[in-house]
Amino acid sequence: MAAVSSNATPPANGFDAHMQIVGRPTNADQPFRFNIVSKEYFPILRVPLMQGRLWDEAETRRGAALMVVNQTFARRYFPSGDAIGHTIKVKELKPQPPYLLLAPDAENGLLIVGVIADKLNDGLSKPVLPETFTPYTAAMGMYTQMLVRSDVPPLTLLRAVRVAVNSIDPDQQTNNDVRDLDHWITRLPEYARGQLVAWLFGAFAGLALALASVGLYSVVAYTAAQRTNEFGIRVALGAARGHVLGLVFRSTAGSVGAGIVAGVILTLALNKVMASWSAESVRDPMLLLGATVVLSVVATLACIFPAWRAAGVDPMTAIRYE
Repeated sequence: MAAVSSNATPPANGFDAHMQIVGRPTNADQPFRFNIVSKEYFPILRVPLMQGRLWDEAETRRGAALMVVNQTFARRYFPSGDAIGHTIKVKELKPQPPYLLLAPDAENGLLIVGVIADKLNDGLSKPVLPETFTPYTAAMGMYTQMLVRSDVPPLTLLRAVRVAVNSIDPDQQTNNDVRDLDHWITRLPEYARGQLVAWLFGAFAGLALALASVGLYSVVAYTAAQRTNEFGIRVALGAARGHVLGLVFRSTAGSVGAGIVAGVILTLALNKVMASWSAESVRDPMLLLGATVVLSVVATLACIFPAWRAAGVDPMTAIRYE
C-alpha cells in the first residue's frame, strides 16, 4: 500500500497555518497544522477514523475542497462536537505557482467531512496539536513524500518504488533521503534524549537491585548463622532438609512481602510524580506485576544459598556452634 503526503510523516509533521471558520467572527489566533495527503495515508499509518468519513476516489480526481481534522482540532475549535459540516478558510492557502497549486474551490474554504484519532505531530514529548488533512489534488506543492507499507523491510523496495514512479512520469525525480519510519523517528533529538534517560534510569535501577540483593543475602546469611544451633538440633531430631529450607524462606518471606506491598502502595500514591518522568503509566497492572515478579525472583535467589547451607549443616557441628 502506498500514499502521497506533503510533510505528514509523524511524529513531527504539517505546516503551521491559521484559519477562519466560515460563519463565525474572525479570530486572529487560530493556529493548527496543515497536511496534504491521499486517503491511503490513514490506513498506512493505522490512524482510525473516529467520526464522519474520508474523501472518495471521485472526490480525489476532481480536487474536492475537503478536510479531515484530528480530535484535538475538533475539541478545541468545536467543543460542542459539531465540527463536521463546517467550512474552514486557511489563510496561508493562496495560489503560488509553481510552488503551490490549488483546485478552483480550495481557496474559498475546505469542508470538514471527518474526524480522525490523534497521533503525535509535534515531536515525541510535546502535546498533540490541532491538525487537518486535505486531498493532495485540492492543494499540491512542489515537494511530495511517498509513504509505503509492506510486509518486508521497506528499504528493500526502494528500487521497485522508483521504477513505478518513473513508469508514470519518466521525468519525475526521486531524492536519496529515504528512511523507514523507525529511522525517521530515531533521528529526532527527543528520541536520543529519551534513550539516554532510559539507559541512566535502567543503570541506576540495576545498581539498586544489585545492592538490594547483596543486602538481602547478607541479612539472610547472618540470620541463618545465628540459628545454626537450632537447625542442628532439628536435624538431629529427624527434621528433613526441606523443613529447614522452609524455615529460612518463611522467616524472609514476611519482610520481603511487606517491602513489596509497601513499594506498590508508594508507587500508586506517587503516580503523578513518576508520570512526569515517563510517558508509561505506573498504574499499568502488567508493569506492576512485572516489577513484583522480578523482586520476588531476586529475593528467592538471594535466599537460596544461605538456606541451602543451613539445611546441610552437620548436627554435631551445629550443636557445638557458638
